[in-house]
Amino acid sequence: MSHPNYKISGIAVVFMVESLERTRRFYAEALGLELEQREGHLLGTLRSGTELVFFEGEAVRGTSPQIVFGLDEGGIDTCAEALVKNGVQLLTPVTEAPGGWSVEFADPDGHPLAFYQDGALSRR
Repeated sequence: MSHPNYKISGIAVVFMVESLERTRRFYAEALGLELEQREGHLLGTLRSGTELVFFEGEAVRGTSPQIVFGLDEGGIDTCAEALVKNGVQLLTPVTEAPGGWSVEFADPDGHPLAFYQDGALSRR
């Protein structure tokens, strides 16, 4: 297996939740974390820079939450091709995501992971 340089810049934990308002209250009241309302989702950023992102929708056990690695310099298509070349199972093709592009894949134990890049960056 070759060792690609993906230039991962950050990490987000993405949750699918039944109610954004219920989630906002829980994280504020139980954990003291303020979540910012964004277009269609909630966002919380920990001091470490880790992002917690919440979308309203059906949570399928085993797929939520999901760890998402940010690609600082783009190149998501190239990264997806490198994953396949290294024998990694893609769970989705590169697809449009809020504000950019993502590709989901599995680690050797079947845990879902993803890469995300901003839509303004080059996909190659």
